Amino acid sequence: MSILSGVVVGFLIWFIVRYGVFGFYTVDQNERGVKTSFGRAQRLADTAPPVDAAAAGLSEEEMARYNYPQVRVIPPGGPYFKMPWERVYKVSVATQTLSMAYDPEDPQANRGGTMLDAVTKDQLVTGLTGQIRYRVSEQNLYAYLFGVKNPIAHVMGFFISILRERIANFEAPRGAAAVIPGAAMLDPNLANIAGVSINDLRKNLRDLNEHMDSESRSSSVRYGIMLDASLITGIDPPAEVESALAAINTAHNQVSSDISLAQAGADQKLVESKRAVEIETLRAQAEVEPLTALATQLRQLRSSGPGALIAYLRNVRLGLFAKADQVILEVGRGTAGEGGR
Repeated sequence: MSILSGVVVGFLIWFIVRYGVFGFYTVDQNERGVKTSFGRAQRLADTAPPVDAAAAGLSEEEMARYNYPQVRVIPPGGPYFKMPWERVYKVSVATQTLSMAYDPEDPQANRGGTMLDAVTKDQLVTGLTGQIRYRVSEQNLYAYLFGVKNPIAHVMGFFISILRERIANFEAPRGAAAVIPGAAMLDPNLANIAGVSINDLRKNLRDLNEHMDSESRSSSVRYGIMLDASLITGIDPPAEVESALAAINTAHNQVSSDISLAQAGADQKLVESKRAVEIETLRAQAEVEPLTALATQLRQLRSSGPGALIAYLRNVRLGLFAKADQVILEVGRGTAGEGGR
C-alpha cells in the first residue's frame, strides 16, 4: 500500500509540475499565438472574411479553395494558461528578408541560394539576384499554420514561378522598344525595332518589381504570408553574351549620338534659314515703305489742285539739277537745225 501511495503521490507531483507550473505561457511582442484543443484550432468563424477577388488576383474557384476559417489570435502578453489537452502555436509576425534564390527545401539549390536562373524571351539563360520581404499575415494564421505543410516553400515557389513567367514573356513597351532616337527619320522600319530582351529587363527593373508586387498580393490569402516587397537588384546574362550586349549597347549609343548631332545641325540650319528670311523680309519692307509714303503724298497733292502736282515735279527737277554736275537735255524737233544749247 505504501508503494502504491508513493506512485500516486509521485504522479500527482509530476502532473502538477508538468501541467500546472509549465501550463502557463507568454507571447512575445513580435509573436501571435493560436491555441488548439485536441488538435482543433479555436475558431471565431468557419469562413474567412470576404476578400475582393479582383484585388487579390484570385478567381472564384480559387477563392472557394482558399476559404480558410478565422481563428482566435492570442495577442502579446501573458501569462496565459492552457489545459493539458491544449497546445499553443506561436508565430513571429516580424518582417523578414530572404534572397529570392533561397530554396527552403534545398539550401544548395540556385547556386547556394545566391542566384536564380530564368530564361528570357530570346532563349537566353540569365541570372537574377534580389531580395523579398515578407511577414506572416495575422488575419490568416490558419492558412500559415494548418493550410500547408511548409508555407515558406510554397510562397517561394509561387513567387519564383511568377517571376520566371514574367521574364520569359517580358517585352519592352512599343514606345521604349526603339532604342535609337530619331530612327524613324532614317528608316520607318527602324522605329519598330525591339531591343535585346536582357537590355529591356535591365531598363525596366522598376516595372518588373511593381509587377511582382501586384501579382504576389494573393499570397496572404493562399498561404497566410504577405509579400511586402520584392527587389530585383541584378540581371546577369552568361559571360559569352555579356560582351555581345556591351558591343550592341556601344553601337546603339554611337548611332544615337550621331543622330542627335545630325538633328542638332539640322535644327541650327533651320533657325539660320528662318532668320535669313526674316532679314530679307524686313529689308524689302524697308525699301517699299518710302515708295508707299511717296505715293500717298502724290495722291494728296493731286487732290489739292491741278497745279500742285506740276509745281511739285518742277521743284523736284530743280533739286535734281542743283545736285547734278552736268545736265544733258534733249533738243526739241523744231530747233534741230540750230544745234543744242
